[in-house]
Amino acid sequence: MKFRHLFLLSSLGLALSGCVSSRPAKSAWTPTGDAVTDGKTAIAGGPARDKVWWQYRTALAAMRRGETTEAKSLLDDALLTVGSISSGDKEARKSRGYFQEESRKAFRGEPYERAMANYYRGILYWMDGEPDNARACFRNAQFQDGDVENKQYAGDFVLLDYLDGLVTTKLAGDGSDALKRAQSTFKGGALQPYDSKANVLFFVEFGKGPTKYATGGDGEELRFRTVPSAVHSARLMVGEQIILLAPYDDLNFQATTRGGRVMDHVLANKAVFKSATDAVGTAALVSGIVVAQNRNTREVGLGLVAAGLLGKIISSATTPAADTRCWETLPQYLSFAAAVLPAGQHLATVEFLDSMGMIIPRLTKTVTLNVAPEPRDTVVFVSDHSQTSKPL
Repeated sequence: MKFRHLFLLSSLGLALSGCVSSRPAKSAWTPTGDAVTDGKTAIAGGPARDKVWWQYRTALAAMRRGETTEAKSLLDDALLTVGSISSGDKEARKSRGYFQEESRKAFRGEPYERAMANYYRGILYWMDGEPDNARACFRNAQFQDGDVENKQYAGDFVLLDYLDGLVTTKLAGDGSDALKRAQSTFKGGALQPYDSKANVLFFVEFGKGPTKYATGGDGEELRFRTVPSAVHSARLMVGEQIILLAPYDDLNFQATTRGGRVMDHVLANKAVFKSATDAVGTAALVSGIVVAQNRNTREVGLGLVAAGLLGKIISSATTPAADTRCWETLPQYLSFAAAVLPAGQHLATVEFLDSMGMIIPRLTKTVTLNVAPEPRDTVVFVSDHSQTSKPL
């Protein structure tokens, strides 16, 4: 009987060990410190499940350096991948099981992260003279933001609706409904009315966006960490015009108002299961050891010990930890301005301001614009994180 219990225990342990996939070895590469170079290396040699995660971050790093061709390629591939991932995805289905980590599934990003990938691609389309494709991206971004449990905050990006209406207006359509939606969501006063003649568009971002971390006894609760931004607004000076750039959207707000996810409930159940099996295993082990001391009940005691060890093995194999992979390079605030400028070369300066309206000198960006002849718009992307003053 004793050997039978030990054989049963060994067999169950081996069986359970097969339920837990081992982590693949890390790629053998040394970071260079260059965000685009390192990102491309990680995309090529890292786990397939992390590919979109790296593409998001590398694309934004490329945009902030004025490398638009690189950014477009990365975002196109990422958005194609995200669009092809369905609820029937094999790894996503596995991650709902007790013995598979959530971080093993292919990364898609939270709703605000997917929305931002579409937002950036829309900017790049507009730069290429394709405002209709830009509008499609802005609409899809708003759709992605609708994938939240707290429907009160679904699809509530101000700038996405505003840009939707602006493109429609510039294409000789009626953008008034989109403007009304944007205005109903905006808390900062009256939005600028559309000007179909505005031919220079400034997309400006600043601050540091949210990051993710896990809480709970087993790390099963996904949370967002936000930090106060040193930059609260910006000021654009071009020609004789001075335009105040107040935030349209706050990504910290977008992240923290998403509500729960289906996966949150799965992870909570995993944590309960892990705790329960551990407790039952402990109780059975203690009882089994006590009972086994008596010769008359030794077999019963050994059975309890085997059951207790089994419970411990199951508990240790359960993986309720939340996935904390995060597009941590996103900004906190999004802003926008449209201006009318004659064709030719212009100098534009963007100053970033603190909470008191004072300039933060080290962040000031100055760009030389080559305004295209009508009807094409000139699109400029400026970030307080930009490593170059090269205009996009």
